[in-house]
Amino acid sequence: MKLNALLLEKKTEIIEKWFDAIVACYPPDTAQFLKNKKDRFTNPMGATILQGIENIFDKLLPDNDCSDIAPFLDNIIRIRAVQDFTPSQAVAFIFLLKKVIREELRQEIQENKLYEELLAFELKIDNLALSTFDIYMKCREKLYEIKANEVKNMTFRLLQQANLICEIPGYRPDVKDDDNIKK
Repeated sequence: MKLNALLLEKKTEIIEKWFDAIVACYPPDTAQFLKNKKDRFTNPMGATILQGIENIFDKLLPDNDCSDIAPFLDNIIRIRAVQDFTPSQAVAFIFLLKKVIREELRQEIQENKLYEELLAFELKIDNLALSTFDIYMKCREKLYEIKANEVKNMTFRLLQQANLICEIPGYRPDVKDDDNIKK
């Protein structure tokens, strides 16, 4: 039996265990909520994670194309980027899949000597983790950019209220453009 067939056969169990492993990194109350409420309206975060990992798993299967996997990663990483995770914690959910697959398919892998196929599949997961980190960094950069612009806007408004800024009629500097501030 090939690894691909085993992965398809055990897909539901693998995804459930992967979801449980991801949710386990949250505080107990949050984890309980995420596990029990899978409706996208009452628990959009849990539903997004579950749907995302299902799509990621499907794309990772050996016969599928991984080139369009980024949107599924992006949906999950956007959630994790705004939470109180370190970068390694934010992308660790990808590596949890390796652990789940090894635990779920241990016996079948040994019996059918699927080590080479497993290594090839795990290499795809490792490469996916690198892409996940890139997406995470872009999300964090965007968050810092938003925060910096908000501080600039707030400072400008405070200076305006304190009458410390002399305005030219009809001209308002764009606080996003550093060249206008220097002029």
